[in-house]
Amino acid sequence: MTTTPPEQGAHAPDPEPGPEPHQPPAPPPRPGIHITALIVWLTIFPLVAIIGVLSEPLLTGWHPVLRALVITLIVVPIASYWVMPAMFRGYAVLARNRAARRAVKREP
Repeated sequence: MTTTPPEQGAHAPDPEPGPEPHQPPAPPPRPGIHITALIVWLTIFPLVAIIGVLSEPLLTGWHPVLRALVITLIVVPIASYWVMPAMFRGYAVLARNRAARRAVKREP
């Protein structure tokens, strides 16, 4: 008489499914091209205006191209590293809140 050996690597039954762990909300979709352009403009224009006015006494009489060079050497790092990331984070908060409000309205 032959006996069948037990299967090797047999799996134990899966435990009862418990509550699913809380998953963080999905990041909002990337803003569209028009929103991105608006955020960039809202960042760059005030910085150029403020830095331009503040640097006017120092740069009076300079060639306009050199003035633009100095102003952009100051504005671009400030905008790129500090102001625009904050603006995009603010937009993401607004987009998440808007999506949450829409989801609540859709629930029966």
